[in-house]
Amino acid sequence: MAKRSETAARLDDAARAGWLYYVAGRTQDEIAAAMGISRQSAQRLVSLAVAERLIKVRLDHPIAACLELASQLRRKFGLKHVEVVPSDSGSSATVGIAEAAAAEIERWLKRAEPIVLAVGTGRTLKAAVDQLPAIECPNHRIVSLTGNIAPDGSAAYYNVIFSMADAVKARHYPMPLPVLVTSAEERELLHGQQLVRSTLDMSAQADVTFVGIGELGIDGPLCVDGFLEKDEMMELMRGGAVGEICGWIFDVDGRLLDNPINERVASAPIPSRDASMVIGLAKGKRKFKAIRAAVVGQQINALITDEETAEFLLRN
Repeated sequence: MAKRSETAARLDDAARAGWLYYVAGRTQDEIAAAMGISRQSAQRLVSLAVAERLIKVRLDHPIAACLELASQLRRKFGLKHVEVVPSDSGSSATVGIAEAAAAEIERWLKRAEPIVLAVGTGRTLKAAVDQLPAIECPNHRIVSLTGNIAPDGSAAYYNVIFSMADAVKARHYPMPLPVLVTSAEERELLHGQQLVRSTLDMSAQADVTFVGIGELGIDGPLCVDGFLEKDEMMELMRGGAVGEICGWIFDVDGRLLDNPINERVASAPIPSRDASMVIGLAKGKRKFKAIRAAVVGQQINALITDEETAEFLLRN
């Protein structure tokens, strides 16, 4: 208990030092004087605040090159909304777009009129939700398109509806199903249950939807997270599959494939792109084909990505 208290106290000091540095604009010498510590200790506390993700930075000044890429993508693909963030080859697969997605989610949740906001799953979307501040929006409804049960029966780690409930005070509606079931017949049986039916109906009414775009391959999320076996994945790819959204598999032209795997997907259908906004969150070379297919096939009608991916999409 004493060790945990010491850790908590150090994080409190780190948070105070981080606030003084990033919000109050104090120098490290001023922080040291204010907190009665050495300059070196102040520097270490500020670094700890960053390392423990106590500090979240939002850049409000638009970058001209990113704005131009976004404008070109909107025109080329007829997208309703595009945001392009700077590329950084040394950062993780979610840095930049997670922060941009969090800001976009926050804008929707701060609307006065009641909305239905639907969410998919995945690492990028979870990283975005982790960036959300506390928001009170009791008139809104947040619904999950995907099941929250992993293949072994545990809670699916990258299902974001529960993480979102920690920050956002709204009505949340999880999908009480696995991502994939054993057969089309089982899916029909489960989708016929009243609790599931009402969640499916609500997802179809979404005003805005945020989804990740997954690449295929034995190191892709469907295999890594245990939803598909390696031989099933290789068979999909031989059949022309290049990407997935909420488990729905599509080909290079963005068309959902007529195959046994899609017949087992228990997720809600992707909401109407004619009547709502469906925003895809993705970047990186591994996802190039999947992102292009999703855009070309209009599986999404809005995109948050980075410069490198935007340039690829404009070239191809």
